[in-house]
Amino acid sequence: MAEDKVAKKPLPEITPVNQPFWDGAKAGKLMMQKCHDCGTWVFCPRPVCGDCASEKLEWVQLSGRGKIFSFTVIREVVGQALRGFAPDIPYVTAWIDLDEGPRFCSNIVGCTVDKVHIDMPVQVVFEDSGEGITLPKFRPATN
Repeated sequence: MAEDKVAKKPLPEITPVNQPFWDGAKAGKLMMQKCHDCGTWVFCPRPVCGDCASEKLEWVQLSGRGKIFSFTVIREVVGQALRGFAPDIPYVTAWIDLDEGPRFCSNIVGCTVDKVHIDMPVQVVFEDSGEGITLPKFRPATN
């Protein structure tokens, strides 16, 4: 009899460029690059600023607080590569406007999908993937 394989969620590849982001997440900190020359927030991590091409990027800790700009509710898995997400359905993926200005994409956790709404205040939480990577997600903010 064939052995059933449990599908795993795909995880990000850790590189020298994005390592500080993932190290920060593991430490419970939401980190993002900011250009020292033009002040632009840079995400996804990269070696140069996308606006001015400066190599003077610094890692800055963000508050992890913001509001939902837009979101979608995922109700089915399409394709073999994403079948590891099936146990989470339904789940919410959202664009979050962080208090410091940048926009960040993540999942909303800690509430039912029908409670999620535009401009909902949220705060970062960190979820251990069980594979050595800690993922930043967001939940409704407590005031």
